[in-house]
Amino acid sequence: MNEPAASLAAFAALLTPQGRALLDEVRGTEPARELAVATRLRREYPVELVSAALGQARLRQRAAVKFGAGDAERMFFTPNGVEQSTRASVATYRAGRFKELGVTSVADLCCGIGGDAVALARAGIRVLAVDRDPLTVAVARANVEALGIGEMVEVREADVTDVDTSSYDAVFVDPARRGGRGRIFDPEAYSPPLSWAVGAAEKAPLAALKIAPGVPHEAIPSAAGAEWISDGGDVKEAVLWFGAEPGPGVVRATLLPGPRVLVGRGLPDPQVRPVGRYLYEPDGAVIRAHLVAEVAEEVGGGLIDETIAFVTADELRATSFASAYEITDQLPFGVKKLKALLRERGVGVLTVKKRGSAVEPEELRKMVKPRGPHSATVFLTRVAGAPAMLVGHPVR
Repeated sequence: MNEPAASLAAFAALLTPQGRALLDEVRGTEPARELAVATRLRREYPVELVSAALGQARLRQRAAVKFGAGDAERMFFTPNGVEQSTRASVATYRAGRFKELGVTSVADLCCGIGGDAVALARAGIRVLAVDRDPLTVAVARANVEALGIGEMVEVREADVTDVDTSSYDAVFVDPARRGGRGRIFDPEAYSPPLSWAVGAAEKAPLAALKIAPGVPHEAIPSAAGAEWISDGGDVKEAVLWFGAEPGPGVVRATLLPGPRVLVGRGLPDPQVRPVGRYLYEPDGAVIRAHLVAEVAEEVGGGLIDETIAFVTADELRATSFASAYEITDQLPFGVKKLKALLRERGVGVLTVKKRGSAVEPEELRKMVKPRGPHSATVFLTRVAGAPAMLVGHPVR
């Protein structure tokens, strides 16, 4: 039996009554206990089934971060599926957008293990979920059944380029951006290629195309609006929207939880100015969307350097799109000076942030050896072109 067929057979065995009983037995197995547990279970169950069950238990533990423990314990995963799946909070937000736009049916192309299909179905949207990999399709089908939404989702094994989506209100495409050697950076090496995905999106009444957040702005099709999404401060993805707001050429940053949405207004780059009392660190989605100017206008500030996405201002103003810090000290870069300052202030808890510096945070911590009852944040950056250190603390 070849490897794909063996993998499919092993997964099918997990869906049998014996396999499900074994999955219940290995739930929550700690990595340090796997060998002992496997040795014991192999006396009662086939070796291949024990390996598959323990592997699935590990994947469920990893997936809990994205899907929540409640869903992850009922769902099934593949290693690539866990890695490439949309975080549930992001998928739920996007499904909500489709719902707000009046969508009642979506063709989910390159559906993977079904994370987005689950969110769409839970929003009351009928879904055609398509993938060409037999194991991935089997896992997606098992997931919609496990979560009780099988009547809302049709899972189909097919090449997405052969699927007729004309009867659906909208299309969602999530091309595979990982291959056998890891992450793929060339959009035309995606599966399917980005050019095909864009063509499919342009033909649909409404479409969303998930892409890597590092996509160059010049690569965004003129017919699309672009949205960068972060969750808890971490940038998760970019989405190209066709036939919906944001309209063609409009960019926006969406911050979860919330959502908090910042729409680009085409502002010019902010002026560079001296470091003021406050420093604002824009959310990563804001930076990726090139909307730092909108944040600078909101807080009445400017940049500390024309190439650095830190905004500075003399007054504290509320913003939902950046974290604010009160700056107490500005120093030219120098480990000895920083070490002396931190010792004088009794700083033992040091948060190090870098932007425009080659020094790694952990490396700096080892060099300054912070000790004491107080805390501080140091920014390794550039100010007006010169390496600098800004010391302060978050504004609560």
